Amino acid sequence: MSKQAKAAQDPRHYDVILSPVVTEKATMASQNNQVIFRVARTATKPEIKDAVEKLFNVKVEGVNTLVVKGKTKYFRQRKGTRSDVKKAIVTLAEGHSIDITTGL
Repeated sequence: MSKQAKAAQDPRHYDVILSPVVTEKATMASQNNQVIFRVARTATKPEIKDAVEKLFNVKVEGVNTLVVKGKTKYFRQRKGTRSDVKKAIVTLAEGHSIDITTGL
């Protein structure tokens, strides 16, 4: 097994990328070669770039991250707070694309 094939099967990449975000805004971003993922709170931009490149076999031009703060909600007269979520907006190189409906 080559080093490149071994790196592609690194289970740590699956800990970095949690799930794709499927919303209207994310669909509109796909027109600009961008894909939005929900990522681990501790993930850094280089880790996210490496994980996307290895898991999906694409070239990543840039990664922007943001943390969405959890909302305060009420459930049966009890106050609770949703968890904070970190998102990554991944810009792909020209000619590359990711079909998030097929999964990994």
